[in-house]
Amino acid sequence: MLEGILLGLQTALSFQNIIMVIGGCLIGTFIGMLPGLGPMSIIAIMIPVAISMGDPAAALILLAGVYYGAIFGGSTSSILLNAPGVAGTVASSFDGFPMARQGKAGKALTIAAIASFCGGTIGAILLMIFAPALSSVALLFHSAEYFALMVVGLSAIAAFAGTGQVAKALLMTVVGLIMATVGETALFNAPRFTMGLMDLQSGIGFITLAMAMFALPEALFLVLNPARAAQGAGGDIKDLRITRAEAKSIAPVIGRQSLQGFFIGVLPGAGATIASFLGYAVERNIAKKEEQDEFGKGSIKGLAAPETANNAACTGSFVPLLTLGIPGSGTTAILLGALIALNVTPGPRLMVDDPQIFWAVIISMYIGNLVLLVLNLPLIPYIAKILAVPRNFLIPFILFFTLMGAYIGQNNATELLMLVGFGIAATILRFADYPLAPLLIGFILGGMLENNFSRSMQLYDGMSFVWERPMTLGLLVIAAILIILPSYRARRARARAEGVADGD
Repeated sequence: MLEGILLGLQTALSFQNIIMVIGGCLIGTFIGMLPGLGPMSIIAIMIPVAISMGDPAAALILLAGVYYGAIFGGSTSSILLNAPGVAGTVASSFDGFPMARQGKAGKALTIAAIASFCGGTIGAILLMIFAPALSSVALLFHSAEYFALMVVGLSAIAAFAGTGQVAKALLMTVVGLIMATVGETALFNAPRFTMGLMDLQSGIGFITLAMAMFALPEALFLVLNPARAAQGAGGDIKDLRITRAEAKSIAPVIGRQSLQGFFIGVLPGAGATIASFLGYAVERNIAKKEEQDEFGKGSIKGLAAPETANNAACTGSFVPLLTLGIPGSGTTAILLGALIALNVTPGPRLMVDDPQIFWAVIISMYIGNLVLLVLNLPLIPYIAKILAVPRNFLIPFILFFTLMGAYIGQNNATELLMLVGFGIAATILRFADYPLAPLLIGFILGGMLENNFSRSMQLYDGMSFVWERPMTLGLLVIAAILIILPSYRARRARARAEGVADGD
């Protein structure tokens, strides 16, 4: 093993591969800033370039750099424009965008950069230490466990609801679950709820829905409410420093979410998006009451949590890819195709047969995260100046990239019609004070929830999988605790307040 690590170190530190790391990170960062052009799109475009190199290690290092660079850079448009660059950075907009509107855009981007760097670096360390062991753990997860994991994700919706909005959040989650049933499923190859439209057979595009829920309503709000447009427009964008108290506050968050995000990324099918949402939900649920009230209004913990989790999950997703040959997400599925095209067979033998490739990719992640931090921190004052652009120029800019992102996501003009329809509906819901994040969570988890539940029911001929598989039962118990805990804490706080009022 030591010999393999030394071979990987020598490979990763070669001049060509250092250039691959820097180039991949740069491409991923700038592409990730553009809504709709996520890592899947750019990696698919880069595959012919990577294959033409002929060197599997250099090709995979380049594509891996694009992957975590896109996640790293995708937070920029989430924070500055409320237009998530990639799916994994949607949760970053919940507190990052309010911080930008308060004139703290520079600080928000600094926190995002540091949290991303720490999450990616800690994830790379964990990958080096635990990759062989975690591959066997990932094999223990079957359909029943994935179903329970999706239930845990849905049980955290209270974290995305404001005071007195739990019923609204539940309603929006149900709407998201219903929307996830549109189109054909993996198990039942027949169209559902498509209203006879061929374009809906593949379902509603995630990018289209994300843009409609966040970016388009923001542009419409700026048009309908000029006072809101002026708010925060001229804020101080030079304040990049975080205080010692702020660093002390987010340090435990970064530590927890690096671990949680990495282990979620290890599970095939989970990925950075679910890791970021769960990271946000967990941190809000365990925060003190006064800190909970800050979430959604510009909390530094609410920004640090998803940024750490999504980068750690990106690193974790390489565990099933490299050690089992199982893609954990759409992006790693494309990476798997690239590996096969380069005559490299990922799986348990990769560490033995091609140790220089295995360890070079892992070591390149350390270098890549350092490169991303060094590249991004000096650019933050210039990136944050997007907020200083006059709103009559910024609104068309948001609309253009929103429409372009939705069209590129499915290469289908119908997506533009759905984008406008959902965007108008989302704007109305925002005026009615309905939280939109639970709808997106329900939509993301709905398809996986249904598929894994159906498979489990078929395998066990009923619901017996709940008590026959201890891990499934354990995850469902965690989901029950996540549902009960917020109401218990609220009731205890009410009782305490009544006791103070009565003079106890």
